[in-house]
Amino acid sequence: MTRVTTKIPFSAIRFINDIPRLPDLQERLAQKLCGLRIEPDNPEAVRMNVAMTPRSYPEISEADAGKIRRRAILYLERLRSSTGIEHLSQRDRAMLAPLQGGLPIARIVSEHEADEIAAALHAEMPWMASATNLVWHGLRASARASLPGLRFDPLVLVGSPGIGKSFWARRLAYHLEVPTATIDATGEPAAFSLVGAQRGWGSASTGKLIQTALRERRAGPIVIVDEVEKSGSVQSTRGTLHTLAEALLPLLERMTAKNWECPYYQIRLDMSWVNWVLTANSLKGMLDPLLSRCVVLDLPELAVLQLLNFIEAQGTKRNLPKAAIDATSDAVSRSMAASSTPSLRTVSRMLDRVEFLVQKPVLQ
Repeated sequence: MTRVTTKIPFSAIRFINDIPRLPDLQERLAQKLCGLRIEPDNPEAVRMNVAMTPRSYPEISEADAGKIRRRAILYLERLRSSTGIEHLSQRDRAMLAPLQGGLPIARIVSEHEADEIAAALHAEMPWMASATNLVWHGLRASARASLPGLRFDPLVLVGSPGIGKSFWARRLAYHLEVPTATIDATGEPAAFSLVGAQRGWGSASTGKLIQTALRERRAGPIVIVDEVEKSGSVQSTRGTLHTLAEALLPLLERMTAKNWECPYYQIRLDMSWVNWVLTANSLKGMLDPLLSRCVVLDLPELAVLQLLNFIEAQGTKRNLPKAAIDATSDAVSRSMAASSTPSLRTVSRMLDRVEFLVQKPVLQ
């Protein structure tokens, strides 16, 4: 099904597509002044004045022209200032064009719809029941309140590597039909990758939050931050430290996220409909202010039966032959019997390989 959407303003930017040129505005003001000076009982002169220019009309003095120019400049300055993007280059203004008129966000129409989404997700990954349950209640609450979008509490999923924390988040986004943005907290300057870097930095750029909105032309993505406990910090040439936690704190609070300012574009955006899934292998190194804004869930290890059921379900979904599914299950069972439990990530790669081999043409 196609998820119902609602359009929200998303930004306070005012797009004005036809800002007049200064000479054109001066001419219009001069003609207006000429019209005001013509006798009201001479309609023919008023009509003829429309085609006149400041140069052809003798009553426009140098003092008049100076006043007209000053007023025209002041008007254009106020007009450009009202857009909220007067400080940006023409290229950056063009990049923000998709925000004109607002952006759509997915919404949950009924509690029954929330039930169906949660049931489908649980059927795929039953060992993630605690996370699915929390999201389920958030979706039902969104439907009951008739919210324009969907919300659930920010999550910190804590568990061993490879049990499917990030995979679960991507499957959730699939069922909700919302975009995703993924941040690898260990492999990139996570704070800048998420929110961007302001002008003045050598690496000034937009972050994935605004990139996702502009690329997908949708608000309210699910943002996945992998291994958040391992995120480091970035130090500026002035000695200022920028951490991922520092970037996340205002975004995890709905009130402050509603008027979040993009460091690169320096405009305010409504990020209050973003939903957050943070993953961690442990809570060591995570700050209390960050944890206090999230629901922390400790996830169990994967059991043999759960892995085998996952192989069966995914293999059937990929239309793999039963013999190929059984062979994959046997390989996983032998590995676990030898006290070497493969991760969900490994199993997914195995299924990818099997799918490739099944579809590979056979030379005659």
